This record gives sequence, C-alpha cells and structure tokens, in this order.
Amino acid sequence: MGIRKKTNKNPPVLSHEFVIQNHADIVSCVAMVFLLGLMFEVTSKFAVFFITVQYNVTISTNEAPEETAVNHFHHGIKDLATVFFYMLVAIIMHAIIQEYVLDKINRKKHFSKTKHSKFNESGQLSTFYLFSFGWGLSILLSENFLSNPVNLWEGYPHTLMPFQMKFYYICQMGYWLHALPELYFQKTKKEDIPRQLVYIFLYLVHIAGAYILNLNRLGLVLLVLHYFVELLFHVSRLIYFSNENRQTGFTIWAVLFVLGRLLTLSLSVLTVGFGLSTAENQGFDLAAGNFNVIFVRITVLAAICLTQAFMMWKFINFQLRRWREHGQAQTLKKKQAPTKSKSKKDKVNGVNGVNSHGADSPRARKEKSS
Repeated sequence: MGIRKKTNKNPPVLSHEFVIQNHADIVSCVAMVFLLGLMFEVTSKFAVFFITVQYNVTISTNEAPEETAVNHFHHGIKDLATVFFYMLVAIIMHAIIQEYVLDKINRKKHFSKTKHSKFNESGQLSTFYLFSFGWGLSILLSENFLSNPVNLWEGYPHTLMPFQMKFYYICQMGYWLHALPELYFQKTKKEDIPRQLVYIFLYLVHIAGAYILNLNRLGLVLLVLHYFVELLFHVSRLIYFSNENRQTGFTIWAVLFVLGRLLTLSLSVLTVGFGLSTAENQGFDLAAGNFNVIFVRITVLAAICLTQAFMMWKFINFQLRRWREHGQAQTLKKKQAPTKSKSKKDKVNGVNGVNSHGADSPRARKEKSS
C-alpha cells in the first residue's frame, strides 16, 4: 500500500489524482443513490435488491408451545447486487479507518516508506479480521456447530441459512471484492500487486465456492480459524512497529499457523472426504443444490490441500528469510566486537607509550642526553 500525499493543489476533475483523493466521497454518493431509491415507490423495488438480503424463506416450527415462524435464506443470482452494495460500504469504511485512525498514527510515528505501507496494511486487515472473527464465532456458538461437529455434513445440502450466516458471507465477498479497486486507490506498488492479487483471488474462490456449493458451515468454521491466526500476525506486526524488541507475538503466530493448517486439513478431510461420502443424499442435483458427487468432493479437497501447501511454502520461506537476516545481523555484531576491542586496546597502549616514553620519563631524558 503506497503513501498518499495530500496536497493543496486541486487536480483536474475526473483525473486519476482527483479520483484517488476523492474516491471515498464518490463512492458515498453512489451508495446514497441506492438508499434514496428506497424512498420512492418506483425505484424501491430496484433498490431493495442492493441493500437487503434476498431469497427469504419462512419456516414454521413447533418446538415452542406455540407455532413460530423462522426466516431462512438461500443463495441466488440476485446476491450479486447485494455484494456490490456492501463492496461500496467496505470502500467507505476503509477510507474512514485510513483517514481518522491510521494516518494520524503515521504522522505521530514518522514511519519510513516501507513501514508506512506495512503499517497501513496491517492496520486495515487487523480491524477486518477482528470484526470477522468475533462475528463468525458468535454465529458458530449460536448455531452449535462447535459443540456438535457432525452438523458440518449432516443434512447436506445446507441450502437454507439463518440471516446472520448469509449476511456474513455477503459481507465477506463484498470486502474482498473491494480490495481490487483499493489497489488503485491506495497507489499500491507494482511489485506488490501480484502478491495482493493472489491472496484476493484465493479468498474469493474459497468463500464463493463454499457459498455456492452449500458448504457454508464448513466454510464458516475454516474462516473463523484462519482469521484468528491472521489477526494474531497483523497485531504482532503492529506491536513490532511500535517496539522492534517485541517479537514474541511472531513466535506464537508461527506455532498457531502450523496448527491452523493441520486443523484445516483435518476438518476438510473429515467433512468432505468422510462425512459427505457417507451422507444419504448422493448425486448431482443443481435445482436442489446437491453437489455431493465424487468429482466435486475431490475438487474441493484438492483446492483446500493446494492452498494449505502454498501457504506453508510461503510460511517456510518467510521463516528462512527471518533466520537468515538474524544470522547475518549476529555475524555483523561479532565482527564489530573484536574491532571495537582492538581499537580500545590500541588506545590504551598509546597512552602507556606516552607515559613510558614521554619527555618527563627517565628513559626519555637518557635518550635525549645521548
């Protein structure tokens, strides 16, 4: 994420610099158009597709003494409009956090260009991971997915979702889609763009895949697990920027990262490899949302395994680079230590030489007389 410099000059309207400086205001105006559309009967039917969650299904339950109606939701093509609107909301929230929190801290700390970019990235992502982790964990606890893991595959296909789960997936896809225009708005360096695109693509593929294939329960558990580990990393990096001696968080993160990859693989194999293979509903039925065939199961497992292997490869390279840099720093310190001690020794010998061969010493007077 590049450094945005504010200038007093007004760039030409609709120029690149104008759009970058005022992108939050422009996006806010676009979002306001949809909100104003709710006020008029002619446009309300169109605007509601963007703002409210679609595909509501009312189910009657007899668990209570009286019959109650529970609202559930399934997915469809209209969700694209809702994802687009909440992508706009994510861009606005990104600009608010950047301007009113991160930029103020940057002005106080006077970070270098490299630290400035990394601080902005970790500040934005730690806020998002904290919010997503807390929200996802509350859904898991309310739906009892953690206390009874059998619910991850029992009753598949899970075409109906409670409101909170569907809205969670809508917001997740909206956030990671907003990261694409943010590469332009934040003036991301060209060398950082490929790395950012890879991670955005992986997030979108896995989240949208779990949503479309009705693996939303497994996807939610894996997202909460992954977000917790990533939250720890970015919080540790923020602490490191404030004090470079505080690196304990990276050690804890390294251990949890490996455990997180193992737990992700274990849950995926247990749910997709064993749970769905023994489920009652076998076969491919697009209308019913059933994708429980061996080809889809192998594809899902292959995608998860390849992603975890890619993340472990990046993690190992990251750790090797840190150890190499630490080793080079230690070697440099060892080389500097003898040099300093030698210079001190020469200085002491010089002083002794002056004392033993000075003008006032007996030896000096003898040499002078001879």
